[in-house]
Amino acid sequence: MRAVVQRVRHGKVAVEGKVIASIGQGLVILLGVGPQDRSETAQAMARKIAMLRIFEDEQGKMNLSLLDVKGEAIVVSQFTLYADTRKGNRPSFTDAAPPDLASPLVDIFAENLRSQGVMVQCGQFGAHMLVTIENDGPVTIVLEM
Repeated sequence: MRAVVQRVRHGKVAVEGKVIASIGQGLVILLGVGPQDRSETAQAMARKIAMLRIFEDEQGKMNLSLLDVKGEAIVVSQFTLYADTRKGNRPSFTDAAPPDLASPLVDIFAENLRSQGVMVQCGQFGAHMLVTIENDGPVTIVLEM
């Protein structure tokens, strides 16, 4: 499982011109699922991200987690995180999990974030989404489990 985690002041997701998710301070999480990933992987990734200390404390140091700042999250499934560009100029996505495996794991990930106490909204699996990210910092962290 791969995640690109962006600390945001604001984030939103639209599908076919309709906003389906919108948050203020928090994280936009672009989540890719690999064929070897399991429920345990999604649970561990959710715990890691909920506790990731990337928000500033009173001294301006990144010392607070999403939970500490009571931030929100948007989870966006993104199979393109498994792009293989070693050959040629057209990426291959054969390393990404098939939709029947990926979709439930994205749901498990989001539910585990919720169980940690995070307010979570989600993109629409398999849809063409317009993701708006107002990156704060900018702070972008790449995680892999």
